[in-house]
Amino acid sequence: MPRLGLNERNARFWQLALLVVILVAWHIASRNQQFAFFVGEPIQVAGRIWSWFLPFEVPPNALFPDGLKGNADIYLHLGTTLLETVLAFGIGTVLGLACGLWLALAPTASLILDPYIKAANSMPRVILAPIFALWFGLGIWSKVALAVTLVFFIVFFNVYQGVREVSPVVLANARMLGANQRQLLRTVYLPSATSWVFSSLHTSVGLAFVGAVVGEYLGSARGVGYLILQAEGTFDVNTVFAGIVVLTAFALVLDGIVGLIEKRLMKWQPKTGETEKL
Repeated sequence: MPRLGLNERNARFWQLALLVVILVAWHIASRNQQFAFFVGEPIQVAGRIWSWFLPFEVPPNALFPDGLKGNADIYLHLGTTLLETVLAFGIGTVLGLACGLWLALAPTASLILDPYIKAANSMPRVILAPIFALWFGLGIWSKVALAVTLVFFIVFFNVYQGVREVSPVVLANARMLGANQRQLLRTVYLPSATSWVFSSLHTSVGLAFVGAVVGEYLGSARGVGYLILQAEGTFDVNTVFAGIVVLTAFALVLDGIVGLIEKRLMKWQPKTGETEKL
């Protein structure tokens, strides 16, 4: 990421200003009850989020004629969704890394399995949800399995490409210095694959989140996707949008955590433009 400068600070300001404009326009448009039936009301969405997260009741007032209950009942559902996301992200990343390394270093196996990998990657993941529900039930593991199928291929193809992109000169020099296959894996292949893995993790964590929510939406007894499905069944559009806002916020938090981990583990990698100065 580039260092913070005047232009980026201006961009942050305009990003916030655009958000404010969208919210104001949404609020004005939602005064039309027919329009509000389809897109909700931002104040009611905010009130629903308040009731989900805070245990404090709000008495009836001009903004909320019925008041706010303050149930603070989303934590179990949100915890379930986050657990499914983290498990799917971890399992999918490890499997993608292992399989990518294996097939990149085993050309014969790669040649044999290539059509099967392409066929599996081209398959729409949503159609696997009923199968996973049949195999694993309606608990968290059917959602984890669905999300793993989304994460796995992103990591797998990046690792595979990263290992294949290792310079033959680097390999020849390492072998000339006496490096065996295990040392090559640890000092050459893994560092090369790691940079490609981290380039895919931001996408992977988002897909893990999507897989978990879609799995909950298709069949579950808890989770934010389950809350959205229940609200949709009663035409409660404000709750649907509240769920979308919560999911978006936590997806951004997870992406930020991945970014911090990437910065910490990839300190050795030169920043953009530094190599051009050498």
